[in-house]
Amino acid sequence: MKIYTKTGDSGETSLLGGKRVGKDNLRIQTCGTIDELNSIIGISITEITNPELKETLQGIQNDLFVIGSDTALPVEFENTKIQRVDNNFSDKLDIIIDKYDSKLPGLKDFILPGGVKGSAFLHFARTVCRRAERNVVALAKSEKINPGIEKYLNRLSDLLFVLARFENFSNDTPDIIWQK
Repeated sequence: MKIYTKTGDSGETSLLGGKRVGKDNLRIQTCGTIDELNSIIGISITEITNPELKETLQGIQNDLFVIGSDTALPVEFENTKIQRVDNNFSDKLDIIIDKYDSKLPGLKDFILPGGVKGSAFLHFARTVCRRAERNVVALAKSEKINPGIEKYLNRLSDLLFVLARFENFSNDTPDIIWQK
């Protein structure tokens, strides 16, 4: 199988379900941002030494493939091969947040992104996640979209914040406190 199809050479691509749209379409931009998020999480994994944290992040990467597919398939299309995001996705993140947050010292100040490389990359992933969430919110104003996607991305950005703090904590590196 060849990697190139030449069907996108004129600035259009296909959504799941077959509809052709411009590559600047908000749904395509949203899928691209979700892909970018998955990539920065992959970069984060290369800098993290904690095997349990790596496994957690790889699970999130797998979830993001489902999120991307769900985003790429307009809600009006029924496709039993494409998994739709449900509350179980975000409920799972709640459990992971509580697990890692319970190991961290309390937070009384705003913190700056940074510390060890893995933490800095996780903070970057958090900002990309927020952008993906903003794209989903904008998309939902013009097209019907699975509300579970927005909920998952909102929760994921919280988790990435906690994991960035955990990565610093695991490496005996304090969070960087914002100086007023």
